[in-house]
Amino acid sequence: MSCFGAESFAIIKLIHMQLVDVSISRDELKKMSESFAGGLVKAVVDIDKGVMVVDAPMHADEEKELLDMGSSQDNLWGINLYPDLSNEDFIEFDSMINVRPRLNNFTRGIEDEKLQNKIISIVLRLVK
Repeated sequence: MSCFGAESFAIIKLIHMQLVDVSISRDELKKMSESFAGGLVKAVVDIDKGVMVVDAPMHADEEKELLDMGSSQDNLWGINLYPDLSNEDFIEFDSMINVRPRLNNFTRGIEDEKLQNKIISIVLRLVK
């Protein structure tokens, strides 16, 4: 039996994940990235609501958080943020939650350029 029961995991999860609906600073993201190998912060963006959840070990955890808040799964896309990088290198479209054949997305990336641009627009609005 694990020393962390389901209740403990829920508490830990709430401490680390953060809903970004107004803004988050690059400095906050940099601090979050220090606890993850590769200097990245995982994020899931809701392209309908224009929000994202950041700072969980897995995109699936962030996806579940947004689903629990009423988001539609078709609007949720996983990305990685690299706060030490700039321009297009700052956002990486890579997550297992992005594999959605019924939405014509067959890879971990995001193949639709219009969808990529929408995500970039939301992230750039939220990250100051």
